[in-house]
Amino acid sequence: MKVVLLADVKGQGKKNDVIEVSDGYAKNFLIARKLAKVADAQALNDVKVKEAARQYRIETEKKEAREMAEKLKAIQVKIPASSGADGKLYGSVTSKEIAERLEADHKLVIDKRKIVMKDPIKAYGKYSVEVKLYTEITGTINVLVCEK
Repeated sequence: MKVVLLADVKGQGKKNDVIEVSDGYAKNFLIARKLAKVADAQALNDVKVKEAARQYRIETEKKEAREMAEKLKAIQVKIPASSGADGKLYGSVTSKEIAERLEADHKLVIDKRKIVMKDPIKAYGKYSVEVKLYTEITGTINVLVCEK
């Protein structure tokens, strides 16, 4: 019997998969526990529509990420900071500060967890910081740390 899974079933498949199982297993276990439904024309059409919607959503998210990467190339984030006599900053510039300044100055909202910094910035100067916008799509932010 062909069934459409309504939830992930260990050893059988993931949600929305169409699988072939024995009649007894389908009726007594999967359908009885509402883990699957019979794969009739309506159910197969629903699966096809959901998959098309998922693909469309993925494509639009990728497109938005590419557009954001292009915007970020032209932007320079200026962060004022104070330092000691030796030129080292009091504290450091973190991804949180960069995200806040990006939102305040340029009205772009990027989650601080997407800003990838190997180490916090601890000196004045220009830096290029990587931003993971989507799977395999990254952008760079130009950060200028200057005196207050």
